[in-house]
Amino acid sequence: MPWTLCAEPRALAPLRLVCFPHAGGWPFFFQSWSKELTDFEVHSVCYPGRAEPVAEEPVRELVPMARLIAEETAASADGRGLVLFGHSMGAIVAYETARALEARDCPVDRLIVSGARAPQLLAAGSPKVPRGEQAVIETVTELGGTDPELLRDPDFRELLLPAITADFEMLGAYVQTDRAPLECAVTALVADADPRVTVAEAAAWQESTRGPFRLRTVPGGHFYLASDPPFDAVREDCGR
Repeated sequence: MPWTLCAEPRALAPLRLVCFPHAGGWPFFFQSWSKELTDFEVHSVCYPGRAEPVAEEPVRELVPMARLIAEETAASADGRGLVLFGHSMGAIVAYETARALEARDCPVDRLIVSGARAPQLLAAGSPKVPRGEQAVIETVTELGGTDPELLRDPDFRELLLPAITADFEMLGAYVQTDRAPLECAVTALVADADPRVTVAEAAAWQESTRGPFRLRTVPGGHFYLASDPPFDAVREDCGR
């Protein structure tokens, strides 16, 4: 199965926007973005086990997965500008994908990271990464990334909880292995009431690039973008 899904192909759009979901996230989280971002062809990354086939084995290593996503993204490059957007865990996957793309001489116009600490602040065994199914359920419930009713559904838990748990395990094991900065522009978005990411931790993304950097603070909690997607920030920072 392809790594990305595009619900609304838009060959004449000047920019491609590849969106990376949070831990346990589905590609459909970004499905409505194409309607608002008319200058972009919006693609959503689909982590294994999140679409057909649902029973696909979850990925447990973040960097190799990012390299595979970069390989597919580079193969489909068509000269248009490329923007990567990642939220929470998706920000780290997007960052590693940007690194892999630049290593392939496939330029990235901008990396937009949302609700995530800078990669150099992450370390294996971080106490902020939940471990075990119960801790994962409590964290997902607290942050609001998944409908609590679904989490109480035994069938849902049996079917998808292994993939969600694997995402957190993958993030917990992640260590930045090379601190060579990116060449692309970077925007870091952080919500003013996010219980897991401080403004200072988001500002540390500036160290990840030689290119222009912008820090934006928005109102809300960790999943601010569920009710108030940052469309204006994406447009403005991408010159649209």
